[in-house]
Amino acid sequence: MLPIEQSCYWLATRPQSAQGEALIGAQRAQVVIVGAGFTGLWTAHFLKSLKPDLDLAIVEQGVTGYGATGRNAGMISNCIDHTHSLAIAHFGQEEAKELAAIGLANINEMETYAEGCDLERTGQLFVALKEKHLHDLHSLIEDAERLDIKGYQLFDQKEIQTKLNSPRYVGGAHVPGGGILNPIKLVDKLVSDLKRSGVRIFEKTRVDSVHQGQIKAGDASIQADKIILATDAYTHHLLPGLIWRFIPLYDYILVSEPLEKSELEKLGWQGREGIVDGRTFFNYYRLTADNRVLWGTSEAKYYAPNQVNERFDHSHEHYQALKESFSWHFPQLKPMQWPYAWGGPIASTTRLTPFFGTAHNGSVLYALGYTGHGIGSTRLAGKILAHMALEQPSTLLKLKMVTDKPMPYPPEPLRSISVNMVTSSLRQVDQGAKPNLLLKILDALGIGFSS
Repeated sequence: MLPIEQSCYWLATRPQSAQGEALIGAQRAQVVIVGAGFTGLWTAHFLKSLKPDLDLAIVEQGVTGYGATGRNAGMISNCIDHTHSLAIAHFGQEEAKELAAIGLANINEMETYAEGCDLERTGQLFVALKEKHLHDLHSLIEDAERLDIKGYQLFDQKEIQTKLNSPRYVGGAHVPGGGILNPIKLVDKLVSDLKRSGVRIFEKTRVDSVHQGQIKAGDASIQADKIILATDAYTHHLLPGLIWRFIPLYDYILVSEPLEKSELEKLGWQGREGIVDGRTFFNYYRLTADNRVLWGTSEAKYYAPNQVNERFDHSHEHYQALKESFSWHFPQLKPMQWPYAWGGPIASTTRLTPFFGTAHNGSVLYALGYTGHGIGSTRLAGKILAHMALEQPSTLLKLKMVTDKPMPYPPEPLRSISVNMVTSSLRQVDQGAKPNLLLKILDALGIGFSS
């Protein structure tokens, strides 16, 4: 299979630019960030905004945007939390309301910055495949009303099929605020601005260890007052103790050839919204700027024990299932060609929201666990990490999402057993069964499902 830089649509179609130099020798910085994805780049952006003369370096194991940042669907949710109902369950209604307002303001600010990044504020459509999903959409709108979020719309079968033509859809809802963009274009804009501000960015440099105010990468190193780990699903490679708080999973995505005009007309996808269907293991999908279909699945794969490496960047099993699911949703289209196919690791917490913390007596900071909402929440995480690193006050630092840790996952072998049991149970629910005792217990504990 092709390497990720050639198989991932965003990375493969990236305009040619000079690759950053690798780290060599022993260097020094006031702050060093490990990871040049959205978390690391936004953190650097806000650090330089707060302290323009800060001596700052970023170290990346691949190329900028190599991890989840460059491999995601480019769909922007209108919220920081995974769902408003989970936010209410975990943080209470008042903080959930605050998070909703913060999330929308965050997207508005990002839109102002992301000019030229193919950002379209189309919102999202949630589509129902069965009557139960319609009930879930009613609950979604009720949660939004509880949090004073305006603009949600519910559609019946006839109405949803004017938005996106599939014989499978029995209803849907439009969720405003979010949209779609090209994540690598946003990465490149951030990188360009950071370099102009004096930030040193080192690529193709895999960090081996973090210890006593120093990162080491082979024979090279950087000494720093503060080290920020913006490494998401890779974080346990450098801080093994954090694996209790998250589980690394792999999501997989296909991107088609550009659709012909007749194919677009058959789909009727006039609003160009990002789409999520109502199943627990849902498909998510969108159109690219050149009218390709991006088609992904939330049925993520866990590779025991907590493995994250290039061996899992592709899955023929997932690719075949994705092709079959697209044909099932849209049988009116002829078989599609899918020249781009890839997977990428995400870090999932039990509450499906990011968490924050420090290690090594406060000299190391981290944030991780975006679980499918990374485009918006990584920007907020960067603002939080910047204030933490510079010890500057912010109301964001008082959020329970920041101060409280998620419930831990069990260790191996219980972790693998639990994942398999929950996966099997959720598949049964998606096939029409009622939630079993295991799922009811997890729901009562506020533990989220899927990615």
